[in-house]
Amino acid sequence: MLSGTQDLVVAGGVQNMSQIPIAFATRQAAEPLGLTEGPFAGSVGWRARYGDRPVNQFLGAEEIARKWDITREAMEEFALRSHQRAIRAVDEGRFDRETVAYGDVTHDEGPRRDTSRERMAALQPLVEGGRLTAALSSQISDGASAVLIASERAVQEHGLTPRARVHHLSVRGEDPIRMLSAPIPATAHALKKSGMTLDAIDLVEINEAFASVVLAWLKETGADPEKVNANGGAIALGHPLGATGTRLMTTLLHELERTGGRYGLQTMCEGGGQANVTIVERL
Repeated sequence: MLSGTQDLVVAGGVQNMSQIPIAFATRQAAEPLGLTEGPFAGSVGWRARYGDRPVNQFLGAEEIARKWDITREAMEEFALRSHQRAIRAVDEGRFDRETVAYGDVTHDEGPRRDTSRERMAALQPLVEGGRLTAALSSQISDGASAVLIASERAVQEHGLTPRARVHHLSVRGEDPIRMLSAPIPATAHALKKSGMTLDAIDLVEINEAFASVVLAWLKETGADPEKVNANGGAIALGHPLGATGTRLMTTLLHELERTGGRYGLQTMCEGGGQANVTIVERL
């Protein structure tokens, strides 16, 4: 779109996580090449720079919790709030305009009404001596989502009524081992490039890959938690990988319309230590 090669684009994705393991594609590509020790095991340059440190999202999330001194109790409070916000959104019909029923499934099945701090406290950590549990992680989910993006020319040619415009779009990278903290520098870069501050942002959608990811971002940015993931996040709603990006944008736009907000910021961590940030302006 920005290159001028396209004027009308459907962007989206689908993920069937209940049937296809998260690392299936990586393993299928690596095994014929003999790269069986990990995704970067055969890279001499990688080992020279990072040694043999294991590359694992769980370990990355744990490192974030330690680096930003985020306690398990704080993460459990955040996770509980994610479920409570998602349940409120379901009950108030906030997702009705942005979702389509699949057979008898009319709403996301992830939010748990019986979630409690006591139940979360009884779970074992994902790694020995760690702080993160399954309750503090995004859920394994199936899902699909899409958005329609149009250039100014396409809007005029097809008589479209735009609901928002892209104010800023960028991608940044950080530590590929810790990998999930990149939304922090990516957000700082986006705000600087756009000449904005978080005070001007009405709503934020940041992917809840793990509770530590969002809580570290909140600590670094000083953002108002009430503006962040107002209808819950991936801890409650799930994280079908290929669908999450446009799912976040869809929810962000609908919530801006519901509340009358003007600017929304979306960001999410990505494997390999990258993060994207998009700032949209509701029209």
